[in-house]
Amino acid sequence: MPATLDRKKRVWVVRLEGETNISCAAEFKNLLMEALASGKELQLDLQDATDLDVTALQLLWAAEREAKASGKSFVLAGALPLAMAEIARESGLERFPVAAGAS
Repeated sequence: MPATLDRKKRVWVVRLEGETNISCAAEFKNLLMEALASGKELQLDLQDATDLDVTALQLLWAAEREAKASGKSFVLAGALPLAMAEIARESGLERFPVAAGAS
């Protein structure tokens, strides 16, 4: 699976590598649900991601909304790669959901 979860003491980091698409959506959803249920602050690392399909974007959007609703942060670990920003825009998203918390 192109997604991993780094369980640190205070922050859990979701890392995406390569392509994240519908073929791994169920596993990716389960990983995000585990991360959200942890109660830890979440970070998203897209440094090694090459492609996100609309399914992956929807899962990230939903995870960001759920984290926000439960008072947790879900932000980018570093800058949003230009390719990922373009994919989000091409998918009809005005702004990538987690980009607002990025520094």
